[in-house]
Amino acid sequence: MAGLLYALGGWSARHRRRVLVAWMLLVAVVAGLGTTMGGELSTTFSVPGVESQKAADLLQKEFPAAAGGTARLIVAVPPGSALDTPRIRKALVTSLHKAAKTPGVIGVSDPTRSGAVSKDGRIAYADVLFREPPAEVSSSAKDRLAEAVEPLRHAGAHVEFGGSAMTPKTETGGVGEIAGVVIAFAVLAVTLGSLIAAGLPLLTALAGVGVGVTGVEFASRFIDMTNTATVLALMIGLAVGIDYALFIISRHREQLTEPGSDLRDSIARATATAGSAVLFAGVTVVIALAALAATGIPFLTVMGLAAAATVLVAMAVALTLLPAVLSYAGERLRPRGQRTAKAAGAWGTAWARFVTRRPLAILMAGVVVLLTLAAPVTGLRLGLPGNESQPTASTQHRGYDLLSRGFGPGFNATLTVVVSDLPAGQSERVVTQLRKAVGHERGVAGVGAVATNKDGSVSVFGVVPTTGPDDKATTDLVHRLRDDRSVGRAGGTMYVTGSTAAAIDISAKLAGSLPLLIVLIVVLAMVLLTMAFRSVLVPLKAIAGFLLSIAASLGAVVHVFQHGHLSNVLQVASAAPVVCFLPVLLIAVLFGLAMDYEVFLVSRVREHYELTKNADDAILHGVARSGRVVSAAALIMAAVFGGFIFSDDPIIKSIGFALAFGVLVDAFLVRMTLVPAALALLGERAWKLPHRLDRLVPHVDVEGTSIPRPFVAADDDELAENAAHPSGR
Repeated sequence: MAGLLYALGGWSARHRRRVLVAWMLLVAVVAGLGTTMGGELSTTFSVPGVESQKAADLLQKEFPAAAGGTARLIVAVPPGSALDTPRIRKALVTSLHKAAKTPGVIGVSDPTRSGAVSKDGRIAYADVLFREPPAEVSSSAKDRLAEAVEPLRHAGAHVEFGGSAMTPKTETGGVGEIAGVVIAFAVLAVTLGSLIAAGLPLLTALAGVGVGVTGVEFASRFIDMTNTATVLALMIGLAVGIDYALFIISRHREQLTEPGSDLRDSIARATATAGSAVLFAGVTVVIALAALAATGIPFLTVMGLAAAATVLVAMAVALTLLPAVLSYAGERLRPRGQRTAKAAGAWGTAWARFVTRRPLAILMAGVVVLLTLAAPVTGLRLGLPGNESQPTASTQHRGYDLLSRGFGPGFNATLTVVVSDLPAGQSERVVTQLRKAVGHERGVAGVGAVATNKDGSVSVFGVVPTTGPDDKATTDLVHRLRDDRSVGRAGGTMYVTGSTAAAIDISAKLAGSLPLLIVLIVVLAMVLLTMAFRSVLVPLKAIAGFLLSIAASLGAVVHVFQHGHLSNVLQVASAAPVVCFLPVLLIAVLFGLAMDYEVFLVSRVREHYELTKNADDAILHGVARSGRVVSAAALIMAAVFGGFIFSDDPIIKSIGFALAFGVLVDAFLVRMTLVPAALALLGERAWKLPHRLDRLVPHVDVEGTSIPRPFVAADDDELAENAAHPSGR
C-alpha cells in the first residue's frame, strides 16, 4: 500500500497542474449540480414497519386530504381580555380568511367552532392545512401566512406558529461554525509554525467539502434525505479533511528538516507514510459510517452513507490534490531557523516519560475519571426533540408554551388512535366502547370526537394525555393503550400513532439496534487493527479505550441535554430525552475518529519498534513524533464540531456537543494518556502475534516501511533523548 501511495503522491506532485485543474472542474460541476438540481430535504424522521408508521401510512391512504403539512396558528390575549371580545373576534375572522387564501392552503379551522379555545378564553389555536407535504410547503407560502395574522397583532393579540409545516430548516454558516474554522486555523498556525502551511489544510478541506456536501445535496433529488444528513456530512467532512491534510503536511515538513532532503521525494514519502495512515483510518471511518445501514432504519442509513461519501472525497483530496498543492508551495514549506522536529517533540517526550513512569497508577486514574464521566448514562432516555427544544426566542417554542399553558402539558403530546378492519356492522359499537374505555384510562385528560373515512372502514379519534411528550408517564400510557385487546377480539386492528408515539417507536427501534452495532464495530476494530499492527493486545486495548470514550461522551450528553446542566451556557432551550439516533451515530462516528488517532499514534510507535526492537523507547519516540500533531488534530476537530453546538437546531446542537466532547476525551485522556500507559505495561508483548494467526493475517504496511529510507534511522534515538533533555544540547 505504501509503495502505491508513494507513486501516487509523486505523480500528483509532478503533474500538479493536471491534478489541480481536474479538481477545480470537479468542484465546479458537482457544486453546480448540487445547488441547482438538489432535492427537498425533510425535517421529519420515520421508520417503516413500526406501529406508528403503519398507522400514518393508513391515514395517508384513507384520509388523503389530511396528509399535507399543517401550520398551527396559536393566539393568546393579555390577562383581563378574552378572544370573544368584538375587536379580537373581528381580527380573528379577518386573519383566518386571509390565511385561507394563502397559496397551497386547502382548509382552515375556526377555533370558536372546533372548541379549540382554552377554559379561560384567552388562548386558542387554528389549524391551517396545506395540500403539499411539510417539506414542500414553500417559504413564500409561510411568509404569506405570517402576513395574514397581522390584523390579530394589531388588535393586541399575541400570535405564534407551530405544526409540521412550520418546522424550521437547519441553517449552516452561522457565527459558531465560522468561529470553529477560525480556531482551527489558529491551531494549524501554531502547530505548523507557518501561515502558508496552516492555510493549505483549510483550502483542501473546503474543496473536499464542496464536492462531498453538494454531491449529497444532488443525491437528495433521488433519495429521501433529512437536512441533518447534509449538516453531518459537512461537519465530518470538514473535520477529517483538515486533519488528514495536517498529518501529511506535518510529516512533509518534518522530512524537509533533514539535510539534503528532496522536495518531491518528501511529498511522495509523506503521502506514502502519513498517507497510509490516512487511507487506513479513512477507510475505517467509512466502514463505520456505512455500518449504520445495519440498523435497518432508512434515514439513518442515508445519513451514514452521505457522511461516508464525504469522508471518501476527503481521503481522495488528501492523497491527490494535497500533494499537487504541496508541489506548488515548494520551498516555502521548508522550516527555517533552529526550530526542528527534535525541539517540537520535546513536550511529547516529556509527557510520554511522565505517563510511562507510573503506568498502572495513570491507567487506573484515567479509567476512574472516564467511569465518573459515564455515570449519568445509566439514566439515559431516548426521544425526538419537539418544539419545546427549539430556541426559547423562536415562535415554535413560544407556541408550545402557550398551548401547554392553555390546554395542559399533555396537549403537545396528543395521540391518535386508529381502528380498522372491523367486521361490517360492528365498527361503530366497538369504536364507541373503545373510546369510552380510553377516556377512563389513567393518564388521559380527554378524548376527541370520532372521524371515519368514506366507507366507514377506518375510524380515528384523538387522545390527550395529562403529561407532556417527554414524560415517562406518557410513554407508559402509549404502551397501555396498545395492550388493549378489545378491537383484536372483535376482528379488527388498533394502532396508536401521532408524533409522540412515533418518537417512542423510533427510539425503541434504535435502542434495539445498539447491541448489534456495537458488536459490528468491535469486530471491525479487532480485524482492522490486528491487520495494521500485527498484534492482539493492541486492538483489545484500543477497543476498551473506545468503549470508555463512548460511555463518557454519552454520560456528558445526558448530563447536559437530559438533566439540563449548563443549559444557559450552551443555550439548551429545554431539558429533554437525548435524540434517539445520537447514541448510534456517536458510536459509528467516534469509533472512526478514535481509530484515526489510534493509527496515527500507535503506527509511529510500532514503526520505531520495528527498527529498534525496544518497546520503551518506541513509546517515547512515537509520542514525541506524533503527540503534537494528534493533539492539534483533536483540537481542530473539537473546534469544528464545537462550532455546531450553538446551532438553533436541537439535533445538530447535541450532535456537535457529543462529537466535540468525545473527540477531546478520546484523544487526550484515552489515546495520549491511557494508550502509552497500557503499552508501557504490556512491553514487548504488545507487538506479539500468535504464529498461527500471523500466517492468516495479511500484511498491511501502515508505517511505510516498504519504501526506501533515505535518512539515517539512528537519529530517531537521538530525537527522543535530546527532546527529553533539551537543555543539555
